[in-house]
Amino acid sequence: MRGLLALGLVLVAAVFGPALAADEPDLIFKKSTVWKFLSPDHKLATYAVDDPLVDGVACHFTVPETGGYTGWLGLAEELSDVSLACRQIGPIGFKEKFEQGDEVFRQRRSLFFKKMQIVRGCDTKRNVLVYLVYSDKLVDGSPKNSTSTVPIMPWGEAAAQKCADWIEG
Repeated sequence: MRGLLALGLVLVAAVFGPALAADEPDLIFKKSTVWKFLSPDHKLATYAVDDPLVDGVACHFTVPETGGYTGWLGLAEELSDVSLACRQIGPIGFKEKFEQGDEVFRQRRSLFFKKMQIVRGCDTKRNVLVYLVYSDKLVDGSPKNSTSTVPIMPWGEAAAQKCADWIEG
């Protein structure tokens, strides 16, 4: 019976794994928060992503990762708690126009129903990029979120661009 269950889980992972895979963020480090005796610990994991449309901006986010056997098998529904910090790391250059609230990064937080997203906007009055991270669920949303801002500043001899010039619409 256990062998049949394991085979079923392998088949689910083989069928749905490629469809659920997304571009992976860069793992910076993980820190255990709850020790488990014979299975993986619960952890906090910190990752980095670069904004795909805005050169010179990187975001770091920390998410809880469920341990135990359900976490190890990828069957656990992850918590919605996420923290976010985005910074200018070089001269800012826009690759193309974008809409307010465009997606920067998305990651599944459960097998079918929950995903975490980082979206971008522009505070045109202050010339500041605004990043929001939140999770949503197919049936029941989550109000948990975090916001980070990146004031667009000159970098070296490069003049500061205006994000308002790159807003679509």
